[in-house]
Amino acid sequence: MKPVHGGDWAGYRAEFGRDALDFSANVSPLGLPAGVAAAVTAALSTADRYPDPLCRELCAALAEAEGVPAEQILCGNGAADLIFRLVLALRPRQALLPAPTFAEYAAALDTVECTVKRFYLREENDFAVTDAYVNAVTEDTDIVFLCQPNNPTGQVTPPALVQKLLKRCGECGAVLVVDECFLDFLPDRDTLTAKRFLHDVPNLIILKAFTKLYAMAGVRLGYALCGDAALPAKMRDAGQPWAVSSLAQAAGVAALRETAYADRVRALIETERPKLAAGLRALGLRVVDGRANYLLFRAPADFGEKLRRRGAVVRSCANYPGLDGTWYRTAVRTDAENKRLLALMREVLA
Repeated sequence: MKPVHGGDWAGYRAEFGRDALDFSANVSPLGLPAGVAAAVTAALSTADRYPDPLCRELCAALAEAEGVPAEQILCGNGAADLIFRLVLALRPRQALLPAPTFAEYAAALDTVECTVKRFYLREENDFAVTDAYVNAVTEDTDIVFLCQPNNPTGQVTPPALVQKLLKRCGECGAVLVVDECFLDFLPDRDTLTAKRFLHDVPNLIILKAFTKLYAMAGVRLGYALCGDAALPAKMRDAGQPWAVSSLAQAAGVAALRETAYADRVRALIETERPKLAAGLRALGLRVVDGRANYLLFRAPADFGEKLRRRGAVVRSCANYPGLDGTWYRTAVRTDAENKRLLALMREVLA
């Protein structure tokens, strides 16, 4: 089986007998915070018990951190788990997705035989979401997804446009799902989040995760903020009862206290992203001006495999609708790692 996502370190190790310089997964380059590691170790003494199925302590901590009532929060086994739970709870008949965007939305929608309508974003606009996406919502649309910033383009949709989209969805009776899993990497995240609308409309769901910012991809922990207070219970019932392990719950509570760590990650990405983009362009590559902790770029179709054999891995975007095998996504990591990647790329492109 060939994985459809990045981060397949085990597959690389099995094939080459060593670890790659992995830029295919967009997680914090600073590694797991020490406080989170300590919390997981301390929680091992509870591993012989079932975890709290309601994640009470974690939801209370999230309610304080996000300014959202605990009853409007649902924790899950990563954001992907919550996407599937949402789709199973709502069972939409027709969905609207931008293209390209995160693959898990369509994968979840396929499980309930939902018709997926893709709105193809234009390369000449750097794949930005525009008013045309708002206008694509119709009376037949049951659910709309918006990735903020979009994966793999890194493009941020302005709050005014998100508000227009939310209003249009309300008029058409559609639910709007805003995926903010990468938004907390941005210094101006508080002005870009859709949380301000949660108190006013029931048809908004915001997805977030600890996976990326806190380098907790292996822990598997995400959460949903729901405008409809009845929705978390429906989503909970749509999956197995112990979705979040006691170790993951402890890790999440600890991560919310790691504010200095999160600030360091944001500062690093804000410094390194433009440098890496400039380095890619110096190699003659087309780079999309995104704002996330990753960059979308275009290179020859055989570039990814050649780079892989030299010891570095970026994410092929060949399986993203709206892109082809000449598009790649690279994470933004530390200065030293980014320089190593660019050096290997230079060898491949020579």
